[in-house]
Amino acid sequence: MLLSYLKIAWKVLLRRKFFTFISLFGISFTLMILLVVYAFYDFTVGPQMPEQRVDRLLFSSPLSIWAPNTSNVSSPSYAFLERYIRPLRTPEKVSISTGHGTVVTYVGNTKLKLDQKYTDAEFWQVLDFEFLEGRPYSLAEVRDAARVVVINESTARNYFGTARGVVGRALVTDDNLSYRVVGVVRDVPAARNYTYAEVWMPITTSSEDIHGTDYMGSCMAILLARRAEDIPAIQQEFGQAVARAPLPTDVYKWCTEVRLYAGSLLATTVREELDEYGPDDGVGRFRRLGTGLLLLFMLLPALNLVNINVSRIRDRSSEIGVRKAFGATSGALIRQFLIENVFLTLLGGVLGLGLAAGALHLLNTSGLVAYTEFGLNGRVFGAALVVVLFFGILSGVYPAYKMSKLQAVKALKGESNPA
Repeated sequence: MLLSYLKIAWKVLLRRKFFTFISLFGISFTLMILLVVYAFYDFTVGPQMPEQRVDRLLFSSPLSIWAPNTSNVSSPSYAFLERYIRPLRTPEKVSISTGHGTVVTYVGNTKLKLDQKYTDAEFWQVLDFEFLEGRPYSLAEVRDAARVVVINESTARNYFGTARGVVGRALVTDDNLSYRVVGVVRDVPAARNYTYAEVWMPITTSSEDIHGTDYMGSCMAILLARRAEDIPAIQQEFGQAVARAPLPTDVYKWCTEVRLYAGSLLATTVREELDEYGPDDGVGRFRRLGTGLLLLFMLLPALNLVNINVSRIRDRSSEIGVRKAFGATSGALIRQFLIENVFLTLLGGVLGLGLAAGALHLLNTSGLVAYTEFGLNGRVFGAALVVVLFFGILSGVYPAYKMSKLQAVKALKGESNPA
């Protein structure tokens, strides 16, 4: 029966080519936009290298020295995180790293500006970098402030002319400091904002005052849970540790609270984008806004497809009358029309996937986001399937139900009004 419905659907699509084109265009274009947006989302906060275990990772938010009428917001200092966050017992590992800086090197007369990040040794244990050769720097090298460096593949090519065989060689900065390369990793997408860099150096070689008392600095903590189920317990212990920190009233006399939170990659990203520094991380508002925009974006093409489907089904009133005269039930007709509509939307979905793949390829070749290779992975395919089925059912239920109620006598006369 299903095969018969699909054959009928194909014949109907070929019969009204213009309507079919309009329908497929609306579906495929809408799906292309949605998939490109979702690919951006997935490659920013989804499980990608080096945050493959994103379900077990927590990231510290900006630190806020807060009072009811004012606040001072910045990244926490290394000293604050080392004193209050590093000793947490619930996480498997705690890492501390800085935000992005820039280091300048020269290859002959060519100037290279490289994005730089200072990290501790735990950084390489918490995250999942792909080493092409060499290793991360060790606890001892961080403790001794050794001038060692891990570089990405592109930096190795640009500086040494090759991505292999560079371990042990020296990378010299513009201030005549020489760093020994100990490892080369695959390029990290710039979309992974909290872990991306082109060169990584021990945090003890930075200008950060790691022994200071100021709560404000340029660092963040990344915490790895032993199991995803431990996340709430880690967040609770994290909050208790921050609450135990003395208020810095010697510097901020108006201070009544120190605010620092640990959240998922999505939550921390949303906090920064929406400037949410209170207990509410803004994820609920972000999801409501995203869902609303998604439904609104899908509503117009869905309504257009409903109208096209109603017109298309009306043209088949005689067919409906014959089928009813031979005993076809309303349920059978609804199933037939829904299957036909889902078949149409699946065709549009295939075209949409092709268009999305082309659009993402153009984005990749444009270099808009450095080292980021957007693509259609399994999660994106899954999202596409959900959208297509939702689209097909949403735009097919009303026309199918309406025409299934058509009386057989009226249908055989060519009338299309069920009333």
